[in-house]
Amino acid sequence: MGRKKRVGIAVAVAAAGALAASLLLAATSGLPSAVAARSTFSDDNHGSGSGSPINALVADGKQTFRFDTFGDQAFWGDTLHLNQAIAGAANGGVGPGVSPKTALSVGLKVDVDALPGSVRSAIANGQVNLDDPAVTLTLLKLNSVVGVKGIFDRNGRLNSVGIECALCHSTVDNSLAPGIGHRLDGWANRDLNVGAIIGLSPNLQPVASLLHTDVATVHKVLDAWGPGKFDAELFLDGKAFQPNGTSAATLIPPAFGLAGVNLHTWTGWGSIPYWNAFVAVLEMHGQGTFFDARLDNAAQFPIAAENHFGHVKPPVDLVSPKLPALQAYQLSLGAPKAPKGSFDAMAAARGKALFNGKAECSTCHVPPTFSEPGENLHPGSQIGIDSFEADRSPTHMYRTSPLAGLWSHQKGGFYHDGRFPDLLSVVKHYDATFHLGLSGRQQNDLVQYLLSL
Repeated sequence: MGRKKRVGIAVAVAAAGALAASLLLAATSGLPSAVAARSTFSDDNHGSGSGSPINALVADGKQTFRFDTFGDQAFWGDTLHLNQAIAGAANGGVGPGVSPKTALSVGLKVDVDALPGSVRSAIANGQVNLDDPAVTLTLLKLNSVVGVKGIFDRNGRLNSVGIECALCHSTVDNSLAPGIGHRLDGWANRDLNVGAIIGLSPNLQPVASLLHTDVATVHKVLDAWGPGKFDAELFLDGKAFQPNGTSAATLIPPAFGLAGVNLHTWTGWGSIPYWNAFVAVLEMHGQGTFFDARLDNAAQFPIAAENHFGHVKPPVDLVSPKLPALQAYQLSLGAPKAPKGSFDAMAAARGKALFNGKAECSTCHVPPTFSEPGENLHPGSQIGIDSFEADRSPTHMYRTSPLAGLWSHQKGGFYHDGRFPDLLSVVKHYDATFHLGLSGRQQNDLVQYLLSL
């Protein structure tokens, strides 16, 4: 096809998903400590005055995004008994329990604004025992663990646990300590080791039964994911590994900068409300309605077809009423601006000219959304990669990913599966695929421009 139909610099910048539990041990890299990097628009961007209908809708969506489990504690707590593993035997559960140190090491974050001043001071002064699972329970009682909700009985025992949208699609600015700070909604949590967290569950037999395998194999699959990845199609097609033997999990994507972008997710399954319903019902295992007859295709989606996942209609729907507000809040999340001094401004200016000129990146990554207005899908052959992940979706294609805020989710690599370790590798891939003839300096200039978006 002609050069104008080529896919320019299709930088795949994030991935699907949900799940996890607790905080973060080692210092995270690349996140600014200043709240100035937060991505949420101000109220002035939502309408005329804080009492406007659109502001009310966005506020409701924010609450849903941060705190709604859609009833999924029936799965994570009541079925898999993840709450028992978190509490530990000393606190009414099983095993050693999940200490803050362990929780932090698997990528969970803590919202500093939910902590009383005394707790903040104790953490800052090193007076909190990070090896005690009881401290984790205290943090859950304070509703401070981003994306995780603890359900406690009247005696203070952790009865169940649920997860929320923010688990995968929020992080913190580390303003108090690594993994503890002000929320950054919409940011991809690339520290989150979803597989390790699910693997803590005492009862993985329901997952094994669904996939027609054994618990040992489930652990092998989960262990292969690693930080920042989740496999949203596993419960649909049962394909845990790529043909080359690597995990089929994809990178957790950001949930900001989506206004004006047509299809969402790596392979364009559908719109924002489509994917919200899909994740809430089929991935988070919430109690809600979901329809997609494409999942009846037993040849492509044997697990989904067998379990009628394309036709879910429970007696009580806790998801559908929340979709309008949830979408409104996500659309309000603008991509964060690159921190001053984080890129070479002069090189970025040269890179911009290349982006819109010789490199032909803007042919597909059309400013200001940096995706294609209208249909934004391409087969793998057009972007020089295999079609494995594309063929796991009904579209059999890859979406042209928006690029704004790219600097904020470099950890884990690029493209849906992180196959390219850095942006320069992505640029070199397209230079070779499209025979662009870019010099080393031009390639570096393009990288600086991408980091500036």
